[in-house]
Amino acid sequence: MPVRVLVVPGSFRSGSLNTRLAGLATKKLALRGADVTRISLGDYALPIYDGDLEEREGVPANAKALARHFTAHDAVLIVSPEYNASIPPVLSNAFDWMSRDGVKPFRDRVFGLACASAGHFGGVRVALALRQMLEASGLGALVIPEHFLLPNGGEAFDEQEELRDRAADKRLEAMLRALIERATALKLAHES
Repeated sequence: MPVRVLVVPGSFRSGSLNTRLAGLATKKLALRGADVTRISLGDYALPIYDGDLEEREGVPANAKALARHFTAHDAVLIVSPEYNASIPPVLSNAFDWMSRDGVKPFRDRVFGLACASAGHFGGVRVALALRQMLEASGLGALVIPEHFLLPNGGEAFDEQEELRDRAADKRLEAMLRALIERATALKLAHES
């Protein structure tokens, strides 16, 4: 049975570099034999997390649906832009709500991080912030050490939505290979 990978862009803005990168990663994962699902957070509108709202109304249905998506997959690839040197609000808010659902959507699955930016740093600060949120904050995710950063993303894609720079393409392939390998190993460990 192939590894199931969920691809989650951290932006749903039209023409987003990270949505484009998520599309490329989805294609490459499928070519590697993974069973890939790509979602848009825009399809799962959520109110800003508020403990009083949670107490009155419970966890929103869209947060529960997102959590089910995560738990139905062996690996999750987060493809995120950097907002003010940190995590985009839509992604952080989704994680906040999902962490309130009792299903523990971050545990027992492997996470990979990919980030694209128009600037020279390629999203390194959001990659660090995401790693800290997913691993060190108590969410309990296993984030692979390999990540993919794409600087100068505005010029990075060709007309076929492939990466122009062959070295960058090889780095993306290496990160996706590591994600599949670690997810496969974890899946086999759970099945034995």
